[in-house]
Amino acid sequence: MDLFAPSHLLILLVIVLLIFGPSKLGDVGGALGKAIRDFKKAVNEPEEAKPEAKAEPKAGEAEKPS
Repeated sequence: MDLFAPSHLLILLVIVLLIFGPSKLGDVGGALGKAIRDFKKAVNEPEEAKPEAKAEPKAGEAEKPS
C-alpha cells in the first residue's frame, strides 16, 4: 500500500482546505514560502558575513611571559 498515493494526497488537501479555508490557506502558503526563502538565504550567506564570537581569555587564564 502506497503512503503517498494520489487519492491520499487529494483527501489530505480537502481536509486542510476545510480546516483553514481558502483565504487562510493563501496566507499560510505565503508565510511558508517566505520562511523557506529566509532559510535558504541564511544557509547560503558567506561565512565572513556571519558575526563570530571572539574568544577572550578568562581572568585566571592570563598569558604567561616567556
